[in-house]
Amino acid sequence: MLLSEQEINRRQKREELMRMGIDPYPAELFDVTATVADIRTAFQPAPSASVEPEMDLSGDERWGNIQLAGRLMVFRVSGSASFAEIQDATGRIQLYFRRDDISPGEDKTLYNTVFKKLLDIGDIIGVRGNVFSTKTGELSIYVREFKLLNKSLRPLPVVKEVVNEQGEKETYDAFTDPEQRYRQRYVDLIVNPQVRDVFVKRTKLVNSIRQFLSQKGYLEVETPILQPIHGGATARPFQTHHNTLDMTLYMRIANELYLKRLIVGGYDGVFEFAKDFRNEGMDRTHNPEFTQVEFYVAYKDYIWMMDTIEEMVEKVALDVAGTTKVTVGENVIDFKRPWKRLTMFEAIQEYTGVDVSEMNEDQLREVAEGRGIKTDSSMGKSKLIDELFGDACEPNLIQPTFITDYPVEMSPLTKKHRSKPGLVERFEAICNGKEIANAYSELNDPIDQRERFEEQLRLAERGDEEAMALDEDFLRALEYGMPPTAGVGLGIDRLAMIMTNQPSIQDVLFFPQMRPEKKLEQSDESDFVAVGVPAEWVPAVQKLGFMTVEQLRTASPNKLFNDLGGMRKKLKLTVAMPTLDDVRGWTGN
Repeated sequence: MLLSEQEINRRQKREELMRMGIDPYPAELFDVTATVADIRTAFQPAPSASVEPEMDLSGDERWGNIQLAGRLMVFRVSGSASFAEIQDATGRIQLYFRRDDISPGEDKTLYNTVFKKLLDIGDIIGVRGNVFSTKTGELSIYVREFKLLNKSLRPLPVVKEVVNEQGEKETYDAFTDPEQRYRQRYVDLIVNPQVRDVFVKRTKLVNSIRQFLSQKGYLEVETPILQPIHGGATARPFQTHHNTLDMTLYMRIANELYLKRLIVGGYDGVFEFAKDFRNEGMDRTHNPEFTQVEFYVAYKDYIWMMDTIEEMVEKVALDVAGTTKVTVGENVIDFKRPWKRLTMFEAIQEYTGVDVSEMNEDQLREVAEGRGIKTDSSMGKSKLIDELFGDACEPNLIQPTFITDYPVEMSPLTKKHRSKPGLVERFEAICNGKEIANAYSELNDPIDQRERFEEQLRLAERGDEEAMALDEDFLRALEYGMPPTAGVGLGIDRLAMIMTNQPSIQDVLFFPQMRPEKKLEQSDESDFVAVGVPAEWVPAVQKLGFMTVEQLRTASPNKLFNDLGGMRKKLKLTVAMPTLDDVRGWTGN
């Protein structure tokens, strides 16, 4: 493993600590008695008051002797007194260290060596001391004792600002690259604390829904993730093999059919927060592993479910954002009830000017291709209508809208419409141009359900890889009798994107699926020499992190020139400094 100069230096510090008898990774607990948020809440000044300069709380029973733990984020070491900043899960606060307090006796090693020389930004420490306020009014901790709890071996990407020759600020090392942030979410959460708030809000969202459903008396349940037959949605599944049973299993694409079995079994209302898996494309609103809540309530229909979804999502907005109005990009979305309602055919006609309600498959294909939609022979009426709706309507539906009454071919698990032949009692809730919920008056006629499954099998024979499989056990359950039922699946990830104003599903998943990480490449010395870097300067360039010529081409010439001066001293090079023009030549700038 190729280590940077900082990584080597930190490992050496680790070894030095161990030689001194200090465990860099102690096993015993550190009793944290306060968080940064606790302190800031307790000493929040009144609006008309100011913090008393040099407020000393060493005599206060609670705040005069607290223990706090967290990660060092700023380190300003001077002579006999130093400042630092510590970050815990709730925020940052300044620390004040004084040599004679840290090392009260003759031996000043703990301050002069351990604190000043062997600690780094990113290390986790515990401190004991008292809360006070500096002359400038900054709330701080006067540290009486500290303990190293974890020696960090990798440097954090710390944002730096440099003023260039034109007097403009240039920012370096900001941890903003999306791929790095998603791949190393742990670093993202450390250096971009605002990201943590996104996931706090996501948890509030889930808790809000759970509370809403539980208070209505519905039972939270768990159903299988590994299923012998994939069902409940039209999607391509992930497939695996169980060795002991010697059978093929599928990771669930939905939990619908199992929840309906529970309604058959006698529960009036059940719900589950489900991890589902679909072996499909990835984009800003799709991840192969995603979360949705599905719930089913006996003796209800899809009209009741529309009212319920409005009520629930309005509550979520209030619980998460404190208002029904949420800013998403350039739009302000209002979840206040009631939401707009359109049938699917009404929506297509509104946004295309074409009435497709009576069209056959050939006519639908002609309309779709006329709008530039690519079609193939495997696409039946349902797929063509779905493609038309997705192309013409969805992107225009920004405010929460219910699209109702879908063609029967599009909905194999949905009850036929009570008054509109050829349609089913289904709705989708669309918001910010994407579906967030899908609901039915659930099909409970086992004969009709078998015919729908058989139609799905015919579509599969035509090459539709997303067609549903026929589930004999589910049909058997329906034959015992399922009461009239309303059911819905609501996407947690997409709703979280909206509630937290995030542009991509990867921003609301702690660990989104990523392509395999590329191995670190390294150019040979001859490659660097070929672009003008003298051979004696190649080690310095590589120590600065430019392992390939391509990386060197992305460097700021001004910063690289300045950094080379520092590296020349560190490596004790006796060669002459290159000129700024030389460095510009290396980078191609």
